[in-house]
Amino acid sequence: MQAMSSPARIAVIDFETTGMTPAQGARATEVAIVLLEGGQVVDRFQSLMRTGAWIPPFITQLTGITNAMVAGAPLAEDVMREAARFVGDAPMVAHNAAFDSKFWSAELARTGIAAAQPFACTVLLSRRLYPEAPSHKLGFIVDHLGLPRAGRAHRALADAEMAAALLARMQHDLRLRWNVADPGHDLLSALQRCARPKVAALLAGYAAACP
Repeated sequence: MQAMSSPARIAVIDFETTGMTPAQGARATEVAIVLLEGGQVVDRFQSLMRTGAWIPPFITQLTGITNAMVAGAPLAEDVMREAARFVGDAPMVAHNAAFDSKFWSAELARTGIAAAQPFACTVLLSRRLYPEAPSHKLGFIVDHLGLPRAGRAHRALADAEMAAALLARMQHDLRLRWNVADPGHDLLSALQRCARPKVAALLAGYAAACP
Protein backbone atom coordinates (compact mmCIF):
# COMPACT_ATOMS: atom_id res chain seq x y z
CA MET A 1 0.00 0.00 0.00
CA GLN A 2 2.83 2.39 -0.86
CA ALA A 3 1.84 5.90 -1.86
CA MET A 4 3.38 7.99 -4.61
CA SER A 5 3.52 11.44 -3.06
CA SER A 6 3.00 14.61 -5.06
CA PRO A 7 2.78 18.29 -4.18
CA ALA A 8 -1.04 18.07 -4.11
CA ARG A 9 -1.09 15.27 -1.54
CA ILE A 10 -1.34 15.79 2.21
CA ALA A 11 -0.95 13.05 4.82
CA VAL A 12 -3.33 13.33 7.78
CA ILE A 13 -2.05 11.34 10.77
CA ASP A 14 -3.30 10.24 14.16
CA PHE A 15 -1.60 8.27 16.94
CA GLU A 16 -3.00 6.44 19.92
CA THR A 17 -0.44 6.24 22.70
CA THR A 18 0.28 5.09 26.25
CA GLY A 19 0.62 8.66 27.53
CA MET A 20 0.98 12.32 26.67
CA THR A 21 4.56 12.70 25.47
CA PRO A 22 7.58 10.62 24.43
CA ALA A 23 9.69 12.79 26.74
CA GLN A 24 7.95 11.07 29.68
CA GLY A 25 8.40 7.59 28.20
CA ALA A 26 5.06 7.29 26.38
CA ARG A 27 4.97 5.11 23.27
CA ALA A 28 2.59 4.77 20.37
CA THR A 29 0.09 1.92 20.32
CA GLU A 30 -1.60 2.63 16.97
CA VAL A 31 -1.02 4.85 13.95
CA ALA A 32 -3.30 5.76 11.06
CA ILE A 33 -2.64 7.94 8.03
CA VAL A 34 -5.14 9.19 5.47
CA LEU A 35 -3.86 10.61 2.18
CA LEU A 36 -5.83 13.51 0.72
CA GLU A 37 -5.51 14.80 -2.82
CA GLY A 38 -7.75 17.58 -4.06
CA GLY A 39 -9.91 17.20 -0.97
CA GLN A 40 -10.52 13.50 -1.66
CA VAL A 41 -9.22 10.47 0.23
CA VAL A 42 -6.94 8.50 -2.08
CA ASP A 43 -5.39 5.97 0.34
CA ARG A 44 -5.25 4.86 3.98
CA PHE A 45 -2.76 3.18 6.29
CA GLN A 46 -3.47 1.82 9.79
CA SER A 47 -1.74 -0.52 12.22
CA LEU A 48 -1.47 -1.36 15.88
CA MET A 49 2.15 -1.44 16.99
CA ARG A 50 4.10 -3.45 19.57
CA THR A 51 6.60 -1.49 21.63
CA GLY A 52 6.72 -3.48 24.87
CA ALA A 53 5.30 -0.50 26.76
CA TRP A 54 2.48 -1.16 29.21
CA ILE A 55 -0.92 0.41 28.45
CA PRO A 56 -2.50 1.87 31.60
CA PRO A 57 -6.14 0.90 32.31
CA PHE A 58 -7.43 4.45 31.79
CA ILE A 59 -5.89 4.49 28.29
CA THR A 60 -7.57 1.17 27.49
CA GLN A 61 -10.85 2.60 28.73
CA LEU A 62 -10.39 5.64 26.47
CA THR A 63 -9.22 3.88 23.31
CA GLY A 64 -10.31 0.27 23.66
CA ILE A 65 -6.73 -0.82 22.91
CA THR A 66 -5.56 -3.51 25.33
CA ASN A 67 -2.15 -4.91 26.22
CA ALA A 68 -3.24 -8.21 24.67
CA MET A 69 -4.07 -6.48 21.38
CA VAL A 70 -0.66 -4.86 20.99
CA ALA A 71 1.14 -8.03 22.13
CA GLY A 72 0.13 -9.61 18.83
CA ALA A 73 0.76 -6.50 16.72
CA PRO A 74 3.73 -5.91 14.39
CA LEU A 75 6.87 -4.42 15.90
CA ALA A 76 6.72 -0.63 16.13
CA GLU A 77 9.91 -0.23 14.09
CA ASP A 78 8.42 -2.24 11.21
CA VAL A 79 5.16 -0.29 11.35
CA MET A 80 6.99 3.04 11.30
CA ARG A 81 9.17 2.07 8.35
CA GLU A 82 6.03 1.17 6.41
CA ALA A 83 4.33 4.38 7.54
CA ALA A 84 7.30 6.44 6.35
CA ARG A 85 7.20 4.71 2.96
CA PHE A 86 3.46 5.32 2.76
CA VAL A 87 3.79 9.06 3.48
CA GLY A 88 6.80 9.59 1.23
CA ASP A 89 7.60 13.29 1.17
CA ALA A 90 4.00 14.48 1.51
CA PRO A 91 3.52 17.26 4.08
CA MET A 92 1.53 16.28 7.15
CA VAL A 93 -1.49 17.46 9.11
CA ALA A 94 -2.85 16.37 12.49
CA HIS A 95 -5.56 17.51 14.86
CA ASN A 96 -3.31 18.81 17.66
CA ALA A 97 -0.11 18.47 15.65
CA ALA A 98 2.02 19.34 18.69
CA PHE A 99 1.05 15.92 20.07
CA ASP A 100 1.20 13.74 16.95
CA SER A 101 4.34 15.30 15.49
CA LYS A 102 6.30 14.42 18.64
CA PHE A 103 5.30 10.76 18.39
CA TRP A 104 5.99 10.73 14.64
CA SER A 105 9.51 12.05 15.27
CA ALA A 106 10.21 9.87 18.31
CA GLU A 107 8.96 6.60 16.83
CA LEU A 108 10.73 7.22 13.51
CA ALA A 109 13.96 8.07 15.33
CA ARG A 110 13.97 4.54 16.77
CA THR A 111 14.22 3.24 13.20
CA GLY A 112 16.95 5.70 12.21
CA ILE A 113 14.61 7.69 9.93
CA ALA A 114 14.50 11.48 10.19
CA ALA A 115 11.07 13.14 10.37
CA ALA A 116 11.52 15.84 7.76
CA GLN A 117 7.91 16.65 6.90
CA PRO A 118 6.36 19.96 7.95
CA PHE A 119 3.20 19.67 10.07
CA ALA A 120 0.08 21.80 10.04
CA CYS A 121 -2.52 21.66 12.80
CA THR A 122 -6.27 21.51 12.21
CA VAL A 123 -6.93 22.68 15.79
CA LEU A 124 -5.11 25.96 15.14
CA LEU A 125 -6.67 26.26 11.69
CA SER A 126 -10.19 25.70 13.01
CA ARG A 127 -9.66 28.44 15.58
CA ARG A 128 -8.68 30.83 12.79
CA LEU A 129 -11.37 29.87 10.29
CA TYR A 130 -14.29 29.03 12.62
CA PRO A 131 -13.95 31.32 15.66
CA GLU A 132 -17.68 30.96 16.36
CA ALA A 133 -17.35 27.23 17.15
CA PRO A 134 -17.99 26.45 20.85
CA SER A 135 -15.09 23.97 20.91
CA HIS A 136 -12.27 22.98 18.58
CA LYS A 137 -11.86 19.44 19.89
CA LEU A 138 -12.15 17.04 16.98
CA GLY A 139 -15.58 15.58 17.72
CA PHE A 140 -17.06 18.97 18.57
CA ILE A 141 -15.76 20.82 15.50
CA VAL A 142 -16.81 17.92 13.25
CA ASP A 143 -20.33 18.12 14.70
CA HIS A 144 -20.35 21.93 14.47
CA LEU A 145 -19.61 21.76 10.74
CA GLY A 146 -22.07 18.91 10.12
CA LEU A 147 -19.37 16.47 9.05
CA PRO A 148 -19.88 12.72 9.53
CA ARG A 149 -18.24 10.92 12.42
CA ALA A 150 -16.13 7.91 11.46
CA GLY A 151 -16.12 4.96 13.84
CA ARG A 152 -15.09 5.03 17.49
CA ALA A 153 -13.40 8.20 18.78
CA HIS A 154 -9.87 7.73 20.10
CA ARG A 155 -9.05 5.05 17.58
CA ALA A 156 -6.42 6.19 15.14
CA LEU A 157 -8.15 5.52 11.83
CA ALA A 158 -11.49 7.00 12.89
CA ASP A 159 -9.79 10.15 14.19
CA ALA A 160 -7.56 10.44 11.11
CA GLU A 161 -10.63 10.07 8.87
CA MET A 162 -12.45 12.84 10.76
CA ALA A 163 -9.39 15.10 10.71
CA ALA A 164 -9.07 14.50 6.96
CA ALA A 165 -12.75 15.38 6.45
CA LEU A 166 -12.21 18.53 8.51
CA LEU A 167 -9.16 19.50 6.45
CA ALA A 168 -11.07 18.92 3.19
CA ARG A 169 -13.88 21.16 4.50
CA MET A 170 -11.35 23.85 5.37
CA GLN A 171 -9.86 23.71 1.89
CA HIS A 172 -13.36 23.88 0.39
CA ASP A 173 -14.25 26.91 2.52
CA LEU A 174 -10.99 28.65 1.62
CA ARG A 175 -11.86 28.25 -2.06
CA LEU A 176 -15.53 29.23 -1.68
CA ARG A 177 -15.42 31.99 0.93
CA TRP A 178 -11.99 33.50 0.29
CA ASN A 179 -11.44 32.63 -3.40
CA VAL A 180 -8.18 30.81 -2.69
CA ALA A 181 -7.52 28.77 -5.81
CA ASP A 182 -5.04 26.35 -4.24
CA PRO A 183 -5.21 26.17 -0.42
CA GLY A 184 -2.19 23.91 -0.08
CA HIS A 185 -0.02 23.03 2.89
CA ASP A 186 2.11 26.20 2.72
CA LEU A 187 -0.94 28.42 3.09
CA LEU A 188 -2.37 26.21 5.85
CA SER A 189 0.91 26.48 7.77
CA ALA A 190 0.91 30.26 7.38
CA LEU A 191 -2.71 30.57 8.52
CA GLN A 192 -2.13 28.58 11.69
CA ARG A 193 0.61 31.03 12.71
CA CYS A 194 -1.66 34.06 12.29
CA ALA A 195 -3.74 35.72 14.94
CA ARG A 196 -7.40 35.80 13.90
CA PRO A 197 -7.42 39.50 12.86
CA LYS A 198 -4.62 38.83 10.37
CA VAL A 199 -6.24 35.86 8.65
CA ALA A 200 -8.39 37.92 6.28
CA ALA A 201 -5.42 40.09 5.39
CA LEU A 202 -3.26 37.08 4.65
CA LEU A 203 -5.92 35.54 2.46
CA ALA A 204 -6.31 38.78 0.51
CA GLY A 205 -3.46 38.06 -1.83
CA TYR A 206 -1.21 36.52 0.84
CA ALA A 207 0.07 40.05 1.51
CA ALA A 208 0.12 40.07 5.32
CA ALA A 209 3.24 39.06 7.19
CA CYS A 210 2.40 36.77 10.10
CA PRO A 211 4.76 36.42 13.04
